[in-house]
Order: sequence, then C-alpha cells, then structure tokens
Amino acid sequence: MQWQQVLGFVAAITPLTLIPGASFTLVTQRVIAGSRADGVLVALGSACGLLVHATFAAVGLSALVMSSAQALTVVKILGAGYLVWLGVTTWRSARRGDVEPAAVRSSARLRLPWARLGGFGQGLWSNVLNPKAASVYLTLVPQFLTSRRPIAPQIAALAVAHVAVVLVWLLFWTSVVGAARAVVGTPRFRSWMSRVAGAVLIGFGIRTAMAR
Repeated sequence: MQWQQVLGFVAAITPLTLIPGASFTLVTQRVIAGSRADGVLVALGSACGLLVHATFAAVGLSALVMSSAQALTVVKILGAGYLVWLGVTTWRSARRGDVEPAAVRSSARLRLPWARLGGFGQGLWSNVLNPKAASVYLTLVPQFLTSRRPIAPQIAALAVAHVAVVLVWLLFWTSVVGAARAVVGTPRFRSWMSRVAGAVLIGFGIRTAMAR
C-alpha cells in the first residue's frame, strides 16, 4: 500500500476518532474514578477491539473482491453516502448541543455485560460491540482499497494506522483528564469537536462520490 493512501486514511479517520464516543467516555470515567493507569488500559483494550473489526473486514472484503471487482466500487459509493449522512447528523447534533451519542447515554443507565471487567476488558468489548467502529471498516476503509492488490495486507496497514490514531488520542485524553479531573468534557468542547468532524466527513463523502 502506498503511503499516500495511509496518510489519506489517517486524515479521514482522525476527525471521526475525535468525536466523543464509548471509549472516550470510558477513559474519562475510569481516570476520574481511579488513575491514569486505568485510562491506559481502556485505550489498549479499545485498540484491540479495532483489530477484531479489521480481521472480520479483511476476510469479508477479500472474498468480495475475489468474486467481483465492481462490487467493491458499489461498497465505496454506499460508503460515501454514509459518510455524508454521518457528517450531516454530527453537525446537526452539535448545533442542538446533543453531542453525546445515545448509546453512550444509555450505557450509563444499563448494566452492560462488561460493566464489572477491568479497564482493558471494558475498552475491548465496548469497541467490539460498537456499530461506529464496525462502520469504519465497512464504509470508510473500502474508500482506500484497490482491487489490483491483495485486500488483506491493505486493510492491515490501515488498521495499524487506525490503532495508532486511536491510541494517541486516548492516551492524550488520559493525560488531560488526569491533570484536570474537575474540568473535562465541557459541552462547548464537545460541540466544537463535533462540528469540525461533521464538516470533514461531509467533504470527504462528496469527494469520494465525485471521484471516478
């Protein structure tokens, strides 16, 4: 895989990673309730959860391309539409001030299967069972694949880049929460982050849809 593709993927996945989600919330909760070490464990578990999604995608997309190269193009087009939709909804939620995902809000009220696990287990299972993480490998990753090369190694390279971005962000956020436990996750901060992410996702989706 060419380095331009990896850099393009990193540019696309970064704003999506910055949107507060389950891993973001778990890091915040674990560090506030415990220590920075708990946040590090959540980050490592979340990274391993991404590798699970990448493995499933490598098997499925490889089989798809082996059967039809045109099928990959269809997946790319559908993914572009999803990215535009996700960007619009993200931007609108930021304008309403409702930037916390419904799944995260409900998790505070429900007793999840992994609620009593340690930080690593919580990060792992919250990501494995997170539709947002799965959608990255079903909609965004195919935008950077080419049917002229084996699919599995390409997905592996993108997965490593994805894990690196997620780890940098969550470990950084762990340090921020540890240094200022009382002043984190303000509504203004989350709203600003969601607006930037929404605008980037819309632009990327339009670019993908118009590309030949």
